[in-house]
Amino acid sequence: MANIVWHHTAITKEDRRLKNGHHSAVLWFTGLSGSGKSTIANAVSKKLFELGVQNYVLDGDNIRHGLNKDLGFSAEDRTENIRRIGEVAKLFVDSGQFVLTAFISPFARDRQLVRQLLANDEFIEIYVKCPLEECEKRDPKGLYKKALNGEIREFTGIDSPYEEPISPELTIETHHHSLEQCVEQVIAYLQHQQFIHIAH
Repeated sequence: MANIVWHHTAITKEDRRLKNGHHSAVLWFTGLSGSGKSTIANAVSKKLFELGVQNYVLDGDNIRHGLNKDLGFSAEDRTENIRRIGEVAKLFVDSGQFVLTAFISPFARDRQLVRQLLANDEFIEIYVKCPLEECEKRDPKGLYKKALNGEIREFTGIDSPYEEPISPELTIETHHHSLEQCVEQVIAYLQHQQFIHIAH
């Protein structure tokens, strides 16, 4: 990258964390379509907001309306989709906030690439686990129906694979727990790691 020099900012990530009174990291929600990623991410975001914790949600569909609207769903485009999200998420972490990302992100290597962009305690992989049959039953956007009818190609879980996380920081089974219980699991994890501090 000739003629491009990295500029160090006057205010550091540590300065921002200190001012905010909490850690900053990516909460990377991954799972099949219909597993509950966006629902949980938004509910956790609301809870963190109520606790005074700076955060922002990056949602798969929303990002594809803007930043990544030039990308399709081929394996290459999916990898580029996640790479861009990783870079954007890193900026949010640098700004001293938690960023909650809700993307299927089906390939383990792509999730690993994002992990490598960040420090050890800045990437929290949350596997939103739900059986395919249950996701098909829920089918909130009618996508499984379209995929099974051949209207959508390369659909994760139908004709494109989903690679389960092997050792995520957290696994949430949405077919066994209520939304409130799922949110509580995430908040409890953040407290246990001392990433946030809740006054009692």
